[in-house]
Amino acid sequence: MSNEIVLDIETQNTFEEVGGYFTDKLKVSLVGVYYYETDTWESYLEADLPSLFQKLEKGGRIIGYNSISFDMPVMNNYYTGDLLKLPQLDILRHIEKALGHRIKLDDVAKATLGTGKTGHGLQAVTWWKQGNIEAIREYCLQDVKVTKEVYEFGCKNGYLLFDDRTGERRAIPVDFKDVAEAPQFNFTMGF
Repeated sequence: MSNEIVLDIETQNTFEEVGGYFTDKLKVSLVGVYYYETDTWESYLEADLPSLFQKLEKGGRIIGYNSISFDMPVMNNYYTGDLLKLPQLDILRHIEKALGHRIKLDDVAKATLGTGKTGHGLQAVTWWKQGNIEAIREYCLQDVKVTKEVYEFGCKNGYLLFDDRTGERRAIPVDFKDVAEAPQFNFTMGF
């Protein structure tokens, strides 16, 4: 975990507003990040993304929840390379592989940690339109905190928890060490 990075993004618009599941039409409002290497929490607005990209390129594995299908493709709209080529671990991918279906982060967090998220992404879009950046930042960094704690629980215990449709608490086996690391490249070199 020494140089791993946990992140989550919020967007300025919704799939409904862009006419369907088109990540290439979504715009970033804010990215929340936790850096294990420095034990720091940071946030980046749309204009700040180039400095975030440099840190992602030089950092370790990127940890997220639905990050490979959502966060990275949306951020790729601003990136000259392909963020999906950086080393990553998408917790939702591990859950889907183990169970055959997806589960919301909030449901996993409530069962695993006893605490959940503080809202949902559509609220962040509303806050963006209202100009309430601080509410977005607070919400997004809370999502990063929940993702980080779920990740750490899975690393330590080899499983996560969720309540199935009958209300029975079930374990999801996870092995977060089995994700192959991608090579480290500096994609922002000026030549």
